[in-house]
Amino acid sequence: MKDKPDLMVVGHFAIDTIYRDGKLLGRFPGGPPTYVSLAAVKLGVKVSVLSKVGWDFGKNYTELLARNNVDLSLLKRERKAETTKFELRYSGWKRQLKLKAAAPAIRLEDVPKNLKVKAVHVAPIANEIKENAVERLRKNSEILSLDPQGFVRKFDGSGNVYLKSWRKTGLIGLFDIYKSSFEEIKAVTETSNLEKAVREVADFGVKIVIVTLGKRGATLFFENSTYSIPPAPSEQVKDVTGAGDAYMGGFLAEYIHEKEVLWCACVGTAAASFVVEEVGPLRFGDKSEVHRRALKVYGKVQEKSN
Repeated sequence: MKDKPDLMVVGHFAIDTIYRDGKLLGRFPGGPPTYVSLAAVKLGVKVSVLSKVGWDFGKNYTELLARNNVDLSLLKRERKAETTKFELRYSGWKRQLKLKAAAPAIRLEDVPKNLKVKAVHVAPIANEIKENAVERLRKNSEILSLDPQGFVRKFDGSGNVYLKSWRKTGLIGLFDIYKSSFEEIKAVTETSNLEKAVREVADFGVKIVIVTLGKRGATLFFENSTYSIPPAPSEQVKDVTGAGDAYMGGFLAEYIHEKEVLWCACVGTAAASFVVEEVGPLRFGDKSEVHRRALKVYGKVQEKSN
């Protein structure tokens, strides 16, 4: 690792094959390490990635990340394995997800013993991060953030993705920040009431709980208060892949710089609004653009009555 990063993203890169209404839109580098990193870098944060890929993760993908100053010194290429691959089929806002290949797991020994980093974002996509690796990351970081999407997924023999119950309260309690979709927090808490689910995750010991709600924005809970964060306006919506990850890239970039939590949430929403304007990881607003959109959102934030 060249310089101590502000933020480390832990989880697998993916190769995403994206379809809309049956039409192939293309194949792109994906996964949280792509979208979180590129969104955060645009906001002036030094980012490193701890991940594993296979022989098929193209040089053009690594060059894209390196060109954008993402540190790949902890990226391991497994020559006898494939990169994690997903097929994503969209119809409107609905998505059908299929796992086509999975890279080897991220284990305890993959986390450097002497690692010291301000913030770590743990974001599995196919249950690839082992619990003892998370425990070491907790010891080596000031801020630990979780997107549990890969922990709540199960896969049938054809790779079709379903959600499963995942009540790992002790593990979740290691994290300072939690972010998921509404469907995912229901799998974590086994409740379909959004307010109850958010408070239950907070009761596990998490300081900040975020639930992204697609075109309805997001719900934010911290310091015993709940806020409704409206969506930022996009010029167009071509592809929602990676929007939640870009949200966390924006949120964490500001949070690392010790900005107000509500502002961090608005910047996350703004960062996500740029990604959806193109297909794949091709559109990330620069700092001034993201902040302009975030300011518009900030004025519309509402605190929900308890």
